[in-house]
Amino acid sequence: MVKQVRAARTRQALILAAAEVFADEGYAQATLPVISKRAGVSTGALHFHFPSKDVLAREVEGAAADSVEKMAERCLSSADTLLQSLVNATCRLLAAVATDSVVRAGFKLGTDPSRNSGAGVPQWWCAWVHDLVVQAQDAGELAADVAPEDAAAAVVAATVGFETLGEVDGEWLSRERVARFWSFILPRMAASPQTISVRPVKPMGEVDSE
Repeated sequence: MVKQVRAARTRQALILAAAEVFADEGYAQATLPVISKRAGVSTGALHFHFPSKDVLAREVEGAAADSVEKMAERCLSSADTLLQSLVNATCRLLAAVATDSVVRAGFKLGTDPSRNSGAGVPQWWCAWVHDLVVQAQDAGELAADVAPEDAAAAVVAATVGFETLGEVDGEWLSRERVARFWSFILPRMAASPQTISVRPVKPMGEVDSE
């Protein structure tokens, strides 16, 4: 049992260390010796858990996707409307990109041209946003002259843009900046924008206070 606990801790330490290195340096520049050193374990221990850099990257992507999917589901179940859940999920996702190395790495790995994984966090987010906006149209929440495809494209493009610009200037990922984006786009996108709150929200795992 002690060995199992130790192995689980080592595995988690390697995932977190790999996420930090992938987020900082990208997949191509990241090396297993650097990752193992950051995790405080030997290269042999790393290879015991993850036989290759690609396997380790996929594990990081999986952890990021699981975190983002759970966040999105919480936003969906706690909001009164579909568009409110979209606003909340967007704000929380970008807050996580700013503060959570696993989510940040998952986003970066999913758009890394040297990998072409095709099934990362950005791809999942794109599909989730599109499905939610289609549901919002069916529920009468979308403005009558707005096509779901156009609304989804605007939200996804903005999300990816914030994430990319945030690598240069963290202010792009601030709660206030993202809230201002929604204040700008909702009057055009929503049938009843006055019913949707765009106040800055806290990252995943934190509870908002009124």
